[in-house]
Amino acid sequence: MTALPPASGLLRVDKPAGPTSHDVVAVARRALGTRRIGHTGTLDPLATGLLVLCVGAATRLVEFLTGLPKCYRAGVRLGVRTSTDDLEGEVVATSDAWRTFARADVARALASLRGRIHQRPPSFSAKKVGGESAHYRARRGEEVTLPAVEVEVHALELVDWAPPRLGLDVRCSAGTYVRALARDLGEALGTGAHLESLRRTEIGPFHVDGALDLDALHDPGAVTCGWITPAAALAHLPRIEVDAEQAARLAHGQSIPLQETAGRAEAGPFAVLRGDELIAVGERAGDRLRPRKVFAASDGA
Repeated sequence: MTALPPASGLLRVDKPAGPTSHDVVAVARRALGTRRIGHTGTLDPLATGLLVLCVGAATRLVEFLTGLPKCYRAGVRLGVRTSTDDLEGEVVATSDAWRTFARADVARALASLRGRIHQRPPSFSAKKVGGESAHYRARRGEEVTLPAVEVEVHALELVDWAPPRLGLDVRCSAGTYVRALARDLGEALGTGAHLESLRRTEIGPFHVDGALDLDALHDPGAVTCGWITPAAALAHLPRIEVDAEQAARLAHGQSIPLQETAGRAEAGPFAVLRGDELIAVGERAGDRLRPRKVFAASDGA
């Protein structure tokens, strides 16, 4: 049998529709024989696509990955507004106004949703209200109006046009609700809309192409082929190479002089490497590099 990969790293999973992100983590825990697994961004049960799992000590990398931009292919249905802003909610309003729209009308409405915008999260969401997730209150019939938050929509393009249905390619900041984009597009057009389908295709440098399906998590060979080392997972961060002595000092929580050529303008975080091994994630402290999280060779699951 093919040996399992090291105890710390990342796996890309192609989530099917139906299970929650927590369900996928539960499958991975059983398949890999460890409870120390997290993920870098929730997908709703109806959504499919990329879920990045952090295994073992790599769970400590989650905070450096959750803020990465994300890409989606979204299916939107014009003319029907729902309570949840997606197809799982109750229909609350309908309109045939979409029948008068040309593709150019939709393109103009999309333009107003690009860039830095203030977006009101859906009432049926995990956003906290008084310490409780908003969707619990909404399901009890309570009126929930969440305050708008600033998000960034880097790209929002119409790629399929078959009224009343359309397809969008979305690239956005973490924390953006694509359901809310569908809702706000419907409001901008004056016809209402909701999200019918959603597939996440990218998280930062990670792509869904080649990601494992759930059954493949039980195949040691497939897991080994799909394994991403902690060092590779932080390829988006500025990198600093250290020698054995510096690595040992960092591993014991000590700071080291910051190389003059490394991150002159950045405050960090930095990925600190010795060869292909991630030694630490560090940050600038004056003219020194201070370890923020240490990943010694013995730091396994």
